[in-house]
Amino acid sequence: MRNFLKNFLKCGITGWCLEVLYTSLNSLRRRDMTLKGITSLWMFPIYGCAAIFTPLGRMLHAKPLVQRGLAYMSLLFSIEYISGSLLSRHHFCPWNYSRSRWNIGRVIRLDFAPYWFAAGLLFERILSEELQEP
Repeated sequence: MRNFLKNFLKCGITGWCLEVLYTSLNSLRRRDMTLKGITSLWMFPIYGCAAIFTPLGRMLHAKPLVQRGLAYMSLLFSIEYISGSLLSRHHFCPWNYSRSRWNIGRVIRLDFAPYWFAAGLLFERILSEELQEP
């Protein structure tokens, strides 16, 4: 349980930082040179859920990078869809992808697949110490 909590914190903080970085760089597209990054407190436990990659990573460790990345991407899409749907029911969801033609249920965007692929492999790397343990 202690390892899971440690991994949950690592993944939550990493996700928060990635989201702030992404939204900061995205402001360049809007020519907003303040480069403000934003996130939500809700996002910490959502990103923290990537801690469940530890047992999945143990099962996938011998698989090719693309196969691992696709598995993690699928899991991240699932986490995003479930959490976004639950938060939307209560009008708490901090994101709304309805303007994207690639959205599913306004809570995931299929065009984000490369980002989730890379994020999954990053989370795998962050959790790699625990992946080596039997």
